[in-house]
Amino acid sequence: MLLPKRILSPIDFSEDSLEAFDVAQDVATRYGSELMLVHAVPVIPKLPADISIFREGQYEQELIKDAEGRLEELAQKARAKGLQVRTAVGLANDTAMEILRTADQEEVDLIVIATHGMTGWRRLAFGSVTDKVVRTADCPVLVLRKNAAEQSEKATSASA
Repeated sequence: MLLPKRILSPIDFSEDSLEAFDVAQDVATRYGSELMLVHAVPVIPKLPADISIFREGQYEQELIKDAEGRLEELAQKARAKGLQVRTAVGLANDTAMEILRTADQEEVDLIVIATHGMTGWRRLAFGSVTDKVVRTADCPVLVLRKNAAEQSEKATSASA
């Protein structure tokens, strides 16, 4: 594999995705790569009981604005470490396809993504964004299980 110039880190704001983001920052720092943070907002999210179906578009826009703000906070933290970072919020029914579309459009060289560790019937019933990304991405995909950032920190300190 050639050194990655651009790394995509999908963020759903879960603990797992934030740990994967930490690892993506480590990889980007080591190779001088640009980091691309991506979040996908569902096109038709399950509306809370207090939101009318007639205000669905407004609710979607609020979700997008919130995601943009949260991604920008993460980007600022990475920029403080000297990394080049860009963000993107997509609107999609299929999160994996939005990640892959962004990866293709941005010509990323590596995707660093977390897995939530679903197995058995849960994975069969709900599918797996990570699995779909791994199976269909045109670039290498680094898949991290829970606590990957902690293991990365241990490896970094052991090699130092």
